[in-house]
Amino acid sequence: MKVYSVLALAVIASMQAQANDTAATDKVWTTSAELGAITTSGNTVGTSITGKIDAKQELQQWSNQYIFSAFFKEDEKTDDNGDKYTEKSAEKYLISAKAAYKLDNEFDKLFAFGSYTDDEFGAYTEYTTVALGYGTRVYNTEDKYLDVEIGPGYFTGKRSTGETENGLIVRGAAAFNWTISESASFAQTLSVEYGDDNTRTISETSLRAKINGSLQMKAAFLVQNDSSVPEGKKSTDTQTSLTLVYSF
Repeated sequence: MKVYSVLALAVIASMQAQANDTAATDKVWTTSAELGAITTSGNTVGTSITGKIDAKQELQQWSNQYIFSAFFKEDEKTDDNGDKYTEKSAEKYLISAKAAYKLDNEFDKLFAFGSYTDDEFGAYTEYTTVALGYGTRVYNTEDKYLDVEIGPGYFTGKRSTGETENGLIVRGAAAFNWTISESASFAQTLSVEYGDDNTRTISETSLRAKINGSLQMKAAFLVQNDSSVPEGKKSTDTQTSLTLVYSF
């Protein structure tokens, strides 16, 4: 399957080193699973479901992250004869992996990143990115921090028209986190993949409120923009969500 070959660079690059690293320290996982669903009835009938799993692994020399997310939407419509039917209007899956090797200076890392997106209704129905680079923390206080990373990469994309594109890119990313209180936190992530054929920008703004020790409520606004899209497709997709997040 294509997705496995895409993520191989990020995963295999660290496997041998992780095996040695594990001997020196136990694996530490931090995982969150979130799920949200909206069902409407009456004048507007439909169902939308969004979910995400974010698993982080901290070893003595490696810091790894694995993400899987999905979004599905189905609407009820009426044909010319007055008969009702359901029609799928969105189906999107994303999987990514990042392996980061820790350098001597605190927060400095070398990373390998890979991601694959399958978006049935998007301007690009398939989008694959691999990148290598350097990351560090440029701002750090007791309740706030800002991590950035940059490096060269390569992308392949399949447009909704069936055309295939590929080429070199420069990928930059940033993640800002603010612990507002013991029960609330704010996060802003941004990634830009700049290439000659297309520049993809993804931004997520989110606010979390703790319900209990392991359960949180998350409100998020996600924006994805492609600079070059087929005729008839919009360059910007947005998603507003309210989900429950369970951390373990």
